[in-house]
Amino acid sequence: RRLLYLAAMQAKRQPAWEAFYQRHVARGMAPTQSLVALARKLARVAFSLMQKQTDYVPRIPCGET
Repeated sequence: RRLLYLAAMQAKRQPAWEAFYQRHVARGMAPTQSLVALARKLARVAFSLMQKQTDYVPRIPCGET
């Protein structure tokens, strides 16, 4: 759990993940809750990549550069 949380702390600095984090903060979630939500999302993505045996290809959400 700690490793996922620490990974989320670093991931929120990346544009694709920062948008996810900021959306949760804007909805009124505490920063820690938003990081936990991001950690869960990272775990889901990692599991999916492992299942499908594919590489991670980051995508920037629409409307961002």
